[in-house]
Amino acid sequence: MIELRDINQASPAEIQRLANNHAIAKNLRDVFPFPYALEDAQHFLELAANDKLGKVFGIYHQDIFIGTGRLVPGQDVYRINAEVGYWIGEDYWGKGYATSAVNLMVEYAFKELGLLRVYACVFSFNTASMRVVEKAGFEREAVIKSSIIKEGNVYDEYLYSIRKRL
Repeated sequence: MIELRDINQASPAEIQRLANNHAIAKNLRDVFPFPYALEDAQHFLELAANDKLGKVFGIYHQDIFIGTGRLVPGQDVYRINAEVGYWIGEDYWGKGYATSAVNLMVEYAFKELGLLRVYACVFSFNTASMRVVEKAGFEREAVIKSSIIKEGNVYDEYLYSIRKRL
């Protein structure tokens, strides 16, 4: 069973151990460093503690830290939205944990934050993450052509969303 907890319950060492993985970093924005040092984990926790990253969660399975997730609420006219993001340690891939975590974050966004829409931006080569959000009930809204550059290559980005039923 997956559980979301305050990210500050995770230790920097736990985060660094899982995050220092190119297979994770290649699927995330460049602000996520690789290699991922202990200092990067400490900085991440400091930003989260100071509310600089939105609502950040530690993702746990049977009391074991397995990754992080976050909701970044929109501002101004976008204040009814939040972007969801997540990563799971590679040892825990393919077990449905990411989908469960996304479902929990969507529930939190709708019930606790009062939002109406949650969206995810997925790089075109990240088919596993596309499956995660599709299994969580997200619908593909758009393909934004040639919109990102990662490791020197240009890719499309897929925009997915789920809306609260009114």
